[in-house]
Amino acid sequence: MSQHPYLFKEIEANVQAIWEESNAFRTENQSDRPKFYCLEMFPYPSGRIHMGHVRNYSIGDALARYKRMRGFNVLHPMGWDAFGLPAENAAIQRNIPPRTWTIDNIAHMKKQLKKLGLSYDWDREVATCLPDYYRWNQWLFLQFLKRGLAYKKGGLLNWCDQCATVLANEQVEEGLCWRCKSPVELRSLEQWYLKITDYAKELHDTLKELTGWPEKVRTMQENWIGPSTGAHIDFTVAGLKKHLTVFTTRPDTLFGVTFVTIAPEHEEMEELLSLSPNRDLAKAFIHETLHKRTTERNAELVEKEGIDSGVRLVHPLTGETIPLWIGNFVVSGYGTGIVMGVPAHDTRDFEFAKKYGIPIKTVISDSSNNPLQTQQEAMTGPGILVQSGQFDGLKNDQAKIEITRYLEEKGAGRSVTTYRLRDWGISRQRYWGTPIPVLYCDGCGMVPVPEKDLPVLLPEHVSFTGKGGSPLAEQPSFLNVRCPQCGKDAKRETDTMDTFIDSSWYFLRFTDPKNTEMPFDRLKSAHWLPVDQYVGGVEHAILHLLYARFFTKVLNDIGLSPVREPFQSLLTQGMVLKDGSKMSKSKGNVVDPDLLIDRYGADTVRLFTLFSAPPDKDLAWDDKAVEGAYRFLGRLFQKSQELLTHPGFQKRASFTDELPSELRLVRTKIHETIQDVTRDLDGDAQMNTAIARLMELLNTLYSVDIQNGAAERSVLHEGLHVTSMLLSPFAPHLSQHLWSSLGEEGLVLNAGWPKIDQSALLRDVVPFIVQVNGKLRATLMLPPATTEAELKEQALQDEKVTRVLEGLQIRKIVHVPGKLLNFVAGPG
Repeated sequence: MSQHPYLFKEIEANVQAIWEESNAFRTENQSDRPKFYCLEMFPYPSGRIHMGHVRNYSIGDALARYKRMRGFNVLHPMGWDAFGLPAENAAIQRNIPPRTWTIDNIAHMKKQLKKLGLSYDWDREVATCLPDYYRWNQWLFLQFLKRGLAYKKGGLLNWCDQCATVLANEQVEEGLCWRCKSPVELRSLEQWYLKITDYAKELHDTLKELTGWPEKVRTMQENWIGPSTGAHIDFTVAGLKKHLTVFTTRPDTLFGVTFVTIAPEHEEMEELLSLSPNRDLAKAFIHETLHKRTTERNAELVEKEGIDSGVRLVHPLTGETIPLWIGNFVVSGYGTGIVMGVPAHDTRDFEFAKKYGIPIKTVISDSSNNPLQTQQEAMTGPGILVQSGQFDGLKNDQAKIEITRYLEEKGAGRSVTTYRLRDWGISRQRYWGTPIPVLYCDGCGMVPVPEKDLPVLLPEHVSFTGKGGSPLAEQPSFLNVRCPQCGKDAKRETDTMDTFIDSSWYFLRFTDPKNTEMPFDRLKSAHWLPVDQYVGGVEHAILHLLYARFFTKVLNDIGLSPVREPFQSLLTQGMVLKDGSKMSKSKGNVVDPDLLIDRYGADTVRLFTLFSAPPDKDLAWDDKAVEGAYRFLGRLFQKSQELLTHPGFQKRASFTDELPSELRLVRTKIHETIQDVTRDLDGDAQMNTAIARLMELLNTLYSVDIQNGAAERSVLHEGLHVTSMLLSPFAPHLSQHLWSSLGEEGLVLNAGWPKIDQSALLRDVVPFIVQVNGKLRATLMLPPATTEAELKEQALQDEKVTRVLEGLQIRKIVHVPGKLLNFVAGPG
């Protein structure tokens, strides 16, 4: 047993009591110090934190503590993303009301987070399931509605049967529900949308301004928003006084169109089929296609199928009659939901035309392609236009411009930029979410709930059958209401809001969480926004981050948000892996943070997660590395106890005028460590290398024998004093304990960052590497200005070097000033 056991449980409990008693992490709204808003993505209250939470919050906490020590006024809040389907599932499985289940989980997880010693201002805590929060969801919805940014319409929507709810496009991942991984199908429903497409261009164009975001996240958002520059071209419908508009990025191939394909779910389909002699066959094909799982329909390898609708279109430039096909590969969510078929110059169209015997017409030629011969494959590269009337001979890039211009002159087309991004469907047929604040009156139609009547409260006593659908529709006390306009009977909307609404503005609420008059005060939000450092998983790169950017822009237009971008710098931490896979209960590879904290202490758990990998890389679980972090903290504690229990210990370090060279080197290491750790944290937050430097410093401090005298004790005191400060962001409990033990008052968190003694950085001696034929043979400690001749002389006096050179002739000497001498030697 060691002489001074590292009593982490006692230390951590005492330090946490000090923090609690002094309200150590409370944020001042008014301060002369520069502000720093540090935020980690808030958790869903599932009941227990996992190692992913520990890593995420340890990273954020280290940054928050560091910035506070560097003189910033830090806002570091925490709350709960508390609505969502799991609470309803728990109600079904356990017969527990969702609110009870959620509030109990919040209490437990809050206790766990406090046990980790995270520096949150709990006075700013929010829970999105409470009326004082979701009231403002409803108020914001009404502002969107006033500005035409919220609307309701019917259509084919993504439906997860397992969750019994609609999903936004962003929540369908490879045809599966993002939450439960069940296949998603299309279902005809009415639902509420937010017009995020009104902001598509700005959301895309301002990505380049987010220089503090990882490039991969910006690329993911850019691809999701998906701008495409091309043309809208109008094809007249034969027999109807109307036209269908296609979107194409290849107007240069317009003369090669031999068919047009429309999405089965297109809103014009019913009217078009009224003209069709094939309407029964077409309807059967549409029914079959739309009832296939979206996984099947969207998969690239699925065979492309279609049917001739029987409707004919008129080519806008040639006047030719073109068949309108219905295809399983066209979706209404891209472009106009109608595409022109150019089989000679599009691989998919070529395969489709070959399958159904549709003509193929070549209109672009290169030197290896004769347009009069039968094509064996689509020619998709650049070339010269042929069989294209007045545009023959143009290069296809120039033809795109000229043909589009000609269409505009004829009123049959126009240049456009379209986006893959669709409007955000926010209706959910569930209970545990924010009620949508509208009602329906037979006389007045859809009526917004007056702002004075907010919040529309969720009833707490509802029955859950597990059969899907919202229980709100079965609650007369909720459903039935008087119309505020005419006083007659009306019905409430029973859909609730997508829970991503909650997280789209919570960072603004944290700036003013107790406000009962507005979602937040603009002046307070102006002080804190944008969030200086946001930390969270890359899995939220599209969903949450895109929606939060959208909300921020809308709220800025409304006059609420002081900024148009919410997050200045984004750190996407890597996953915690065990046995090569992400930790999950289903894989049986979960490590319980509570058990680790009980065995090793919170500081050890935090230190391990920060040291074992750079913050943005995946962390591979390693039991030995956990024990290594524990041993490091234990050794630091031991060395401090060695000093503190020495009879000659003094509470302040004092140095004699002249220190021996070996102690001057120790001081140099101390101040180089301050310099290097500061550089690591100011740069890319490389906490792993910062901690490695502290481990190196501790090894150096262990070389100091305090039995030798007061000078040694003074240098060791300085080293431990600096270490207690530098370690504070990573292992705050032990750091505070050392700080107090060394005789310092108050909190190390408020002590500022250690200052560098520039004179200590001037080394009297530095290490010179001596090699023979490139292999290290000796390290000599000599003055930095040592010349090549002096270095050679010293090296040839070293026993290890002379032993290797015995019997060899020195043929060449390689000298790197201030660093290295290499003897190139061979047989004499």
